[in-house]
Amino acid sequence: MWRATAAAALAMALLGGCGGGGGSGSGPKGTTIGAEPEITIGTKNFPEQFILGELYKQALEAKGFRVRLKSDIGSSEIVDRALTAGSLDMYPEYIGVALSELAGHTGRPTSRADAYRRAKKFEEGRGFTLLSMTPFSDQNALAVLPAYARRNHLRAIGDLASLPGTAVIAAPPEFRSRFEGLVGLRQLYGLTHVRVKQLKIGDQYPALDKGMANAANVFTTDGQLEKNHYVLLRDPRNLFTFQNVAPVIRRDLVRRNPALARTIDMVSSKLTTLAMRSMNAAVVLRGETPAAVAQRFLRQAGMTGPSGG
Repeated sequence: MWRATAAAALAMALLGGCGGGGGSGSGPKGTTIGAEPEITIGTKNFPEQFILGELYKQALEAKGFRVRLKSDIGSSEIVDRALTAGSLDMYPEYIGVALSELAGHTGRPTSRADAYRRAKKFEEGRGFTLLSMTPFSDQNALAVLPAYARRNHLRAIGDLASLPGTAVIAAPPEFRSRFEGLVGLRQLYGLTHVRVKQLKIGDQYPALDKGMANAANVFTTDGQLEKNHYVLLRDPRNLFTFQNVAPVIRRDLVRRNPALARTIDMVSSKLTTLAMRSMNAAVVLRGETPAAVAQRFLRQAGMTGPSGG
């Protein structure tokens, strides 16, 4: 009991203080306008998630749903606590993260369909489910500068073992404790002389550029990768597995509102790697807001009107 109470209190505190919110309406949770209920969507703490939150929010609003958007909550572990405490109805998750970091399954899936099936089974055992996954997979990767890779003969992750001394990887704090992070690097690649330089997501690129790290943990749909200024090390042992996005949502909410799932699935179906990397670049490199980027994408896809509604 005390653990459940503590988790609920933590989640509420996190949601009360998170930034980037953009809800349309302030009625109590579960109230309805017409036939459609209000839904609370959360996101993790980096630009791609902010964009995804806006995409789902705006598409649902165009169908008459009332939506609260709580962005920038934190890592998967933190957002998951908010979800299970009842503070969220849905959030966009990566199937590999759900499988290894939330379900604790460190065995490598054989395909994206296998990863999705196993992650969905885990969520349904907790009263949630996964909606359809996106075409794009935003996998973790280790990036190095091209000149550094040539000089040190770095082609694959295991080659980091040949560097003199301790290899420094610029990464978010959770990289230290995740299997798709330092734990897996040690178990699958035997990289024992590796240290994590903890940085906010996005700051690993400047750290790499300035020589503050040997490598950086990046995401394969990052806008910074558009210009080919970085080399991604091969991952022959598949530490970094399939990371298609599949929104996690309450099962009862989907059962009562089939239009909700249809709308979200329609958005997800249009999110290719090219589309996601382009939207990420617009936010990270050109300074556009996630709301404006999402609105333009949905309008061009014919899912909203001229003003996003």
